[in-house]
Amino acid sequence: MPTKDQKVSTWFFVPAVLAVLSIISYRIILVPGDVEGSKNILAAAKTIPVPVVGPESIEFDPQGEGPYAAVVDGRILKWRGDDLGWVDFAYTSPHRGNCSRNDVVPSCGRPLGLTFEKKTGDLYICDGYLGLMKVGPKGGLAELLVDEVEGRKIMFANQGDMDEEEDAFYFNDSSDKYHFRDVFMEGVSMDPSGRVIRYDKKTREAKVVMDNLRCNNGLALNKDRSFLITCESGTSLVHRYWIKGPKAGTRDIFSKVPGYPDNIRLTPTGDFWIGIHCKRSLLGRFIVKNQWFGKLVEKTVKMEYVIAFLNGFKPHGVAVKISGETGEVLEVLEDKEGKTMKYVSEVYERDDGKLWFGSVYWPAIWVFDRK
Repeated sequence: MPTKDQKVSTWFFVPAVLAVLSIISYRIILVPGDVEGSKNILAAAKTIPVPVVGPESIEFDPQGEGPYAAVVDGRILKWRGDDLGWVDFAYTSPHRGNCSRNDVVPSCGRPLGLTFEKKTGDLYICDGYLGLMKVGPKGGLAELLVDEVEGRKIMFANQGDMDEEEDAFYFNDSSDKYHFRDVFMEGVSMDPSGRVIRYDKKTREAKVVMDNLRCNNGLALNKDRSFLITCESGTSLVHRYWIKGPKAGTRDIFSKVPGYPDNIRLTPTGDFWIGIHCKRSLLGRFIVKNQWFGKLVEKTVKMEYVIAFLNGFKPHGVAVKISGETGEVLEVLEDKEGKTMKYVSEVYERDDGKLWFGSVYWPAIWVFDRK
């Protein structure tokens, strides 16, 4: 028979062991791993609060003014400096009555990728509910350009880029099943319905140039406009599609990044910055490799919990720069603890070397001066 002291010891010992095992399991399964060679310096960035959640994409106009930010309530805001702050510039839907500054309301639209055309000053907008849109230099209500391609509705226009020499705009339609609000469900389901679309500005015709992509998120053209790259959030793969030259019309794998990628921006020197929502964890890798588990998660777990699991319950900031020639990872910048940056969706490098960061779920943008 165990003594009274032995029983008391057991009552203390068992919970302690369970607690230790829980911590170990949490760190092994949910906490994203370290990235070799990364620089944990982004916590030093300057924060610019935004009065609305989710400045997912940022852009500067041909005169260098801005940034402009696409936010969750369907508006595009313009930054006028510390004295004037944010002002309204444009919006994608005329239905403004019930729009929320914190959550998506589908009737209000959800502008995502922003691209200014330099020669006209027009702003091209990928709306995650409405399709590809455009608004003039004075802003206001955007006009719809295309919401259906080759008999399929554009469900999730995400990010695009302009080839001004060819008068063509390339953009992602990330899914034919989900809109923006369920983006992470698309990521875990691994459904290969994403596509890249080419919109001809002269003829106003659109056609699919890439398909069978799994939640393709960011998109950017390279410096000489000979190819474009697009990244899949779930697989972390960066695909390349050749637009010009002897390989025109073909595709290949250009790179793989250490995390779940979002938007892509070309740098002034011809490389690419990719915003990383979060680094990969063991659970995330398991979901990607086992589609049946992703389907189960899709059907049984709320999206906010999926986001929390993938972030290890600790939102953080990551940016990756890859070579514009080889796809090699050149640099990884982090705010590992999420002290300043959370849910990074885009990294925009300006000619002065400053990096501007957007966030898909946080009411702020950030500026990091590398000098």
